[in-house]
Amino acid sequence: MPHDAAPPRLLTQNRRLRAVGVHNWTLPAWAGRLPDGRTYNTCPSAGVCRQVCYARHGTYTWPVVRARHQANLSLVLDDLTGWEARMIAELGHLRFAAGAWVRIHDSGDFFSDHYLAAWLRVCRARPAVTFYTYTKEVDRFRRLVEPDPPPNLRWVYSLGGTQDAAIDPAVDRVADVFPDEAAITDAGWHSQSSSDLHAVQGPRLVGIPANRIPAAVNRMNRRRFSEWQAESGTGHLRIVPTESTEREAA
Repeated sequence: MPHDAAPPRLLTQNRRLRAVGVHNWTLPAWAGRLPDGRTYNTCPSAGVCRQVCYARHGTYTWPVVRARHQANLSLVLDDLTGWEARMIAELGHLRFAAGAWVRIHDSGDFFSDHYLAAWLRVCRARPAVTFYTYTKEVDRFRRLVEPDPPPNLRWVYSLGGTQDAAIDPAVDRVADVFPDEAAITDAGWHSQSSSDLHAVQGPRLVGIPANRIPAAVNRMNRRRFSEWQAESGTGHLRIVPTESTEREAA
């Protein structure tokens, strides 16, 4: 895809994030093929989540939306340095003055070390903006982010991926997808349904109610993503209540 096909603005706002004043950057979800024939996987550590991913349904599948997300990915793949410069410049606009929030990925993930490193430079270049993200790339964050994180970057390790076993719910900020709000309450986790920012501003154990896509509801079969992933034989995580986790849930 030619670079001039890239959108004039890199950051957008979907309906839910606009309601809480958050801008977002989006890639196409999981695996696919670009118009030029190249294949991609933007979520290399996705597990059971890929079977019911909200970003593979509804408006995300509309041709104009899919084309926009693929244009974003093409720009990153073909000119990461140019993308980084554009992102830093765009974040210098007055609409991203002190107090602005940016969600990195409402679909897609940090699919390579180089791509994550570029985002870390963007964060450091715009300290007045707070960035946050959900990610299943636990090993990549352990190596590249946790030793020296930008002070304006917050992240949540998202269960339902092949690296679930590397997540420590007694220490890490963790998100799990539950069948519904009642299941979140019963588990003693904190729902982010009223505002996506609760994922990084509230208690450390974050519950997300499942999208009410009928096929997804049937596949989940009343399981949490972490439970479903464990049944798949990879990424097993067993959350054992401890004094610290019980205090978080209170």
